[in-house]
Amino acid sequence: MSLKKNETGKPTATKQTIMIQRNISKYLINFYKTSKKALLLTGARQIGKTYVIRELGKAFKNFIEINFVEKPEFAEAIKKASGREDILFRISTIAKKHLTKNNTLIFFDEVQVCPEIVTAIKFLVEDGTYQYIMSGSLLGVELKDLRSEPVGYMSVKEMYPLDFEEFIQAIGIGDNVIKHLQQAWETRTPVDSFIHEKMMELFRLYLVIGGMPEAVKKYLETNNLQDVMAIQRDIITLYKRDITKYDFKDKLQINHIYDLIPPELNEKNKRFILKKLNENAKYDRYHNGFLWLKNAGVAIPVYNVEEPKMPLKLSMSRNLLKLFLSDIGLLAAQYANGIQLRIIKGDKDINFGSVYENAVAQELKAHSFEPFYYNNKKRGEIDFVIEYRGKILPIEVKSGKDYEVHRALSNIMTCTDYDLEEAVVLCNDNLKKVGKLIYAPVYMVMCMKHNDYAPTFYKVDISMVQEKESEYARRQED
Repeated sequence: MSLKKNETGKPTATKQTIMIQRNISKYLINFYKTSKKALLLTGARQIGKTYVIRELGKAFKNFIEINFVEKPEFAEAIKKASGREDILFRISTIAKKHLTKNNTLIFFDEVQVCPEIVTAIKFLVEDGTYQYIMSGSLLGVELKDLRSEPVGYMSVKEMYPLDFEEFIQAIGIGDNVIKHLQQAWETRTPVDSFIHEKMMELFRLYLVIGGMPEAVKKYLETNNLQDVMAIQRDIITLYKRDITKYDFKDKLQINHIYDLIPPELNEKNKRFILKKLNENAKYDRYHNGFLWLKNAGVAIPVYNVEEPKMPLKLSMSRNLLKLFLSDIGLLAAQYANGIQLRIIKGDKDINFGSVYENAVAQELKAHSFEPFYYNNKKRGEIDFVIEYRGKILPIEVKSGKDYEVHRALSNIMTCTDYDLEEAVVLCNDNLKKVGKLIYAPVYMVMCMKHNDYAPTFYKVDISMVQEKESEYARRQED
């Protein structure tokens, strides 16, 4: 809060604008520095897509925003355009200002209303006059059957709610502390004990607040958990309204699946049990419902793999899955009222298993990992397995004191068929390494960064083949 004087000369409090920095902003800036392609930014509602695009627009001399929902006549104008020149003319007319060549970013928002602009983006990019970014609501649902996707002219980037690193930065944690955490992870050494305790407290707070920008802002403004929950419940209502509005055929089925996510995660194995939907339920019948929730960005399906071997997708079983919410705060908001403060205080009577696992799934997904889980009748079940730095990494999530008891993990780590080098147990205690196992505080999932370890450049050495070619040529001449 800052103070300014009112008409009586006495100071009054004024609310400061809270700015939340998003990691994706760096990606967007670098994208437009190095690429002339258009970008389609996807993700669930209310995660801040429009905000980060408007912030990106400040880096350009001109920023034009065309919203097809607020101004449906814009969509009609684009649909009636006869070609590239006509589209550009109509855009300049809509903008009502001079557009600077090579320094204008045009933002098409709510493009699900005008999919023609996505198809036409190829011709606009080919023109090379301006740069383009697109976004909208339920793009994964609305544009999945796009008639002509402009391959080579458009990239797609998915955005997520704030991850834990972004959350603690918004709270006020600086870069040096984050670097300390990353270094501890890389060197497999304990975190400073004071920092560790504070990070655990912040992680428990994150379980309640989550990563929806409006919820985070409300917490920073008021510290009032009831106000935060009111926003979270409004978002849940919005998601349910989307289901009713955008999928008439399967809306009851999808709503039922969505409502079952919190109680199913509270079950012992957290697997989504189809019989809870219908005694005679078959996966094929409900497949579209799971797919809708995934494509809408509101749920994260984590599928079973039969073997922890690369590539994991080869052994994926599509009819065995766990289903998590895309935001941990929205999950907490659906549990009993009053549980939030108990979660933050670490109440021993609460089963943290479901919220811990949901937070880990959300974090892995935000870091571009594709999480799976492993289950075998003989060896047991592992919460998550991911492809990390070119190898398979099993991850167990333990919310209690008995985190060193993990029969299934021990079974697969000693299995010579898998030859796994390392595994992680995410828990409440500080980091320590015991043989192949890394016991790490649960917040350290933030340190698992997705990197493509394949070299950017690779040149095949064919010099010996060329020598053979010359040798064969000489033989033919002889």
